[in-house]
Amino acid sequence: MSKAFVKEDGPEEEEEHPSAPALPHGTKNYMTRRGYALLKAELGQLVKSERPALVQVVSWAAKNGDRSENGDYLYGKKRLREIDRRIRFLMKRLESSQVVDPASQENVEQVFFGASVTVCDAEGCESTYQIVGIDEADAGQGRISWISPLARALLKAREGDTVRFHSPAGPRELDIVEIRYV
Repeated sequence: MSKAFVKEDGPEEEEEHPSAPALPHGTKNYMTRRGYALLKAELGQLVKSERPALVQVVSWAAKNGDRSENGDYLYGKKRLREIDRRIRFLMKRLESSQVVDPASQENVEQVFFGASVTVCDAEGCESTYQIVGIDEADAGQGRISWISPLARALLKAREGDTVRFHSPAGPRELDIVEIRYV
């Protein structure tokens, strides 16, 4: 069969983790202690249990003969590459991380990394957001990345300030009701 019709796995699969947001060039990977612990736990789980178990399955499947039609072998090799890629990604992120403890923040009157900020919009709806690292952001849980437009607008603001930023829905204004460091 011509190689034009066969997908060959090659170096193009070695790119950064596709779902991971990129860090701004020249910046550190700021994260909370919680975020660092979560990444470290994921790395440990992949290295100590998931990868070794998969290596055993692939080894067993390889001993079964013809590898070209061996689903366990083919899927296992593909999954192994995915795990190895994730392990490399996590190692790079953890190496470049700088853990920031919000509880040790001295200037608690202003919004900085790790702050939980309660804001009120024009309709009077209050929302609370915590400014966290890129890898631990989850808007559904109220954790926003420090590089998001909202977080950038909130940084260095104080209680009572009104911040303006561009959201996907257009320009917005929010009043800062409360700042907490936990």
